[in-house]
Amino acid sequence: MTSLHNLHALDLDRAPRDAVAVVLAEIALAAGPAVMEVYASGPVAQSKSDGSPVTLADERAEAIILEHLARLAPGTPVVAEEMAAAGAEMRIDRRFLLVDPLDGTKEFITRNGEFTINVALIEDRIPVAGAVFAPALGRLWFGGARAFVCEAPVGASLPDPSAWRPIHGRVAPEGLVAVASRSHADAETEAFLARLPVAERRAAGSSLKFCLVAEGLADVYPRFGPTMEWDTAAGDAVLRAAGGVVLEPSGALFAYGKAESRLRNGSFVAWGDPEVARRFG
Repeated sequence: MTSLHNLHALDLDRAPRDAVAVVLAEIALAAGPAVMEVYASGPVAQSKSDGSPVTLADERAEAIILEHLARLAPGTPVVAEEMAAAGAEMRIDRRFLLVDPLDGTKEFITRNGEFTINVALIEDRIPVAGAVFAPALGRLWFGGARAFVCEAPVGASLPDPSAWRPIHGRVAPEGLVAVASRSHADAETEAFLARLPVAERRAAGSSLKFCLVAEGLADVYPRFGPTMEWDTAAGDAVLRAAGGVVLEPSGALFAYGKAESRLRNGSFVAWGDPEVARRFG
């Protein structure tokens, strides 16, 4: 096993993307115990200024992640959800980090286990490394040049590489498996899916939807409702490392660092098979 205490600061100009992904995975794992402690005690939600829910778990996890990023990626700007919600300045450079300490707060509150801890590195508007940890499920997805999944009990460090399973988006079958948000259904998503040869639909919360596509358990994940870049960056990084692609409805590659919108995303579609994306996107 590796350990955060044994890791040295990253030279992001030279570090391989897989090495960056491993560090981000360790950092996401480090926030797991704080999240699950609140989960076990029965989370109480408050409302932020935009009406979205926040819990003590969001705040504790973010503090832990920011502390580790300050040591392991010094000098690299970080934009984190709760920091941004509190009005902190968003420093968006060519290279910056995005943090969502608890994606799927509604799933956390309803206690269905489908919430994640997300950390990603953006370079030149592309998510080049990311980690998605689902502490209640004990699973971790991470990717840089390649993508992996492994079992990850809360409180444990990243296991040895022998326990990592490489993942890749599958060649899409004739009948697609579509995955959609458990909490955010909308008419545009329904209209988009009606145009596709969908044989099965699955619902999932948080960034787990990207991970299902990256593992080859689903083929397409459309999202036409509002999201923020920290919601999507880590799952997007894992999917791209698994050979998938995330596109705007126009067919353009989905980009990050949208300072003009304060990192608010537009619509996107995540695909496991880029060839099918070209055919139906």
